[in-house]
Amino acid sequence: QDLIGSLKSGFYVTEVFGQGVDMVTGEYSRGASGFWIENGALTYPVAEVTIASNLKTMFLNMVPASDLDRNFGTAAPTLLIEGMTLAGA
Repeated sequence: QDLIGSLKSGFYVTEVFGQGVDMVTGEYSRGASGFWIENGALTYPVAEVTIASNLKTMFLNMVPASDLDRNFGTAAPTLLIEGMTLAGA
């Protein structure tokens, strides 16, 4: 919630689908759904958009939250990644 609360606007990804990583260039593009963030709050659902960036740029711009939950088979905290492209919204 701290990461979301700190944003003036953004996109909170809850689901990704499709393939879209070029392992040679690092270009990344996938379909996504989630919620639009406005003034630090989730405001409305967003479906069937494309998120894109470069893997190196994404890894350099990750800000992890402190919400890691190890009660499942896979574990990862919420991440803030600045500078990604959002298309189709």
